[in-house]
Amino acid sequence: MATTAFGAMSVAKQAKLARTDGDTLRLVDAAVSAAAIVTGLAILYRELKRLGDDDVLLG
Repeated sequence: MATTAFGAMSVAKQAKLARTDGDTLRLVDAAVSAAAIVTGLAILYRELKRLGDDDVLLG
């Protein structure tokens, strides 16, 4: 989770710098990186939800 948060901050900085410089390629790279972070979080959420579904005590 900490690595994901650090990555998100890095992507935000990269996107801001790309917008300031008008660098389209860097902006696309930041967007792809952000999509990878969102996908990773979605997979993590799904796996944690599955663990909760299998646990008798959690319902």
